[in-house]
Amino acid sequence: MTDLERTRTAEQSESAVSRRSLVRGVAVGGLALPLLAACGGGSSSDAAGSSSPNAAAGTHATGGSGRSAGSGGVSIATADVPVGGGTILSADKVVVTQPTKGHFKAFSAICTHMGCPVGSIENGQIVCPCHQSHFSIKDGSVVSGPAPSPLPAKKVAVKGTTVSVS
Repeated sequence: MTDLERTRTAEQSESAVSRRSLVRGVAVGGLALPLLAACGGGSSSDAAGSSSPNAAAGTHATGGSGRSAGSGGVSIATADVPVGGGTILSADKVVVTQPTKGHFKAFSAICTHMGCPVGSIENGQIVCPCHQSHFSIKDGSVVSGPAPSPLPAKKVAVKGTTVSVS
């Protein structure tokens, strides 16, 4: 084997290693990126568990519940539930609405179509962002969309300035 042939063989093996490393890196990166993206998500206010009112849309979403009502129930201040709208208690999977002043309702916050959590309350309707099912804030009935049945109702008790849901 000549010196020229040895040099070419060495260069070829070096480039083969770097190509192999490149392919391996792409494969690992291709698998890792979707996993990392799945770990993220949500806004900084969601991560902090803070509430974000939206008076124009008649909704008030919060990452957690107001307080524990004991026996697996939750409670929220009446002032935190806008008239003609409602509040989504994401952590408790509950929607509390106030269709008319002083009348409170509560429903499961899980859409009956594909099990997605509802995302907002707009124009007197609870909206699921997954496939745009809309439910009435009055009785949880399906207004539009692919949902096959209403949101299940929860028991509501109002005592003073607190709404308790069980």
